[in-house]
Amino acid sequence: MRKWNRRPGNFLAVMVFVFTLPAMAAEPLTQPVQQIQVPQLRVVDATIEAVHQATVSAQTGGRIIEILADVDDYVEKGAVILRMRDKEQRAAFDAAKARFEEAEAEYRRVSEVYEKKLVAKAALDKAQAQLKATRAAMEQAKEALDHTVVRAPYSGIVVKRHVEVGETARVGQDLMTGLSLERLRARVALPQSLINDVRQKQQAWVWVGPHQLQQVMAESLTISPFADEQSHTFLVRVNLPEGEHHVYPGMHTKVAFLTGAEDRLVIPAAALVQRSEVTGVYVSEAGKPSFRYIRPGRPLPDNRIEVLSGLAVGEQVLLDPVAATMAISTPGQTTATDKD
Repeated sequence: MRKWNRRPGNFLAVMVFVFTLPAMAAEPLTQPVQQIQVPQLRVVDATIEAVHQATVSAQTGGRIIEILADVDDYVEKGAVILRMRDKEQRAAFDAAKARFEEAEAEYRRVSEVYEKKLVAKAALDKAQAQLKATRAAMEQAKEALDHTVVRAPYSGIVVKRHVEVGETARVGQDLMTGLSLERLRARVALPQSLINDVRQKQQAWVWVGPHQLQQVMAESLTISPFADEQSHTFLVRVNLPEGEHHVYPGMHTKVAFLTGAEDRLVIPAAALVQRSEVTGVYVSEAGKPSFRYIRPGRPLPDNRIEVLSGLAVGEQVLLDPVAATMAISTPGQTTATDKD
């Protein structure tokens, strides 16, 4: 059996090999500080309001026998909110239907006789006219019957009820008032110093969500052509895209209007380090990482963040703060950029 050579020289060579492995680590990933143009936004207070608010009126007369929705109730589009007594309307429909069926049978009989050249064309025209008249009367009676059941014209909230069970509703009488949650907008009073930029850019974002932490881009803007004489502000309605945004009429929110663009320094958001109340990044200086205090700005949609102070264009920031911290806390460790 061959014996292991225990000479000190060989043992030292092995030890040197083991402890020089960190010097072969890959160079830390860095990215230069860039200067780009970012949108210039002006954030103002706003109030959510409904686009559609309407009062449902009676389309036929009758005694109210059931009310299925009350104030503050949420109703789906097409849901039944009120019923009227329909005895008269149903009787009228049944009579109109019987007259239509009679006219339809007479028209078929006259048509068969006319094909045999046994009656004049005038008889066929008269039967056809009677058929059209009875059909129109039946459809009108059916519509009146349908109107005894009142349905919600859109999904929304009932804000006022105008009638009670047992009342006799007249044609045109108000029954219920509701507002839609399908279409909402934010109402803003903008100062005249901003109105020209807002008219030109036509872009805005509204804070929405259960805690108003999300931002949704406005579908369109409606800007008043004149200012209020007292406040000298312009009324702007910021229309939200259709859908559920977890905000409701009367709620306070914020709107950011695009007013221009400005030059800003930006870095990847992954490079940012937060230590208690201190914010900074690791910068590669002469091949070695060092911590630099910075004043960050707002986050951008592309996972980058603005830098208001503390960095200059072209400086290299490290994308892995954990690795940079370990490199600083390990004395004597070298990187691939260190010189022998």
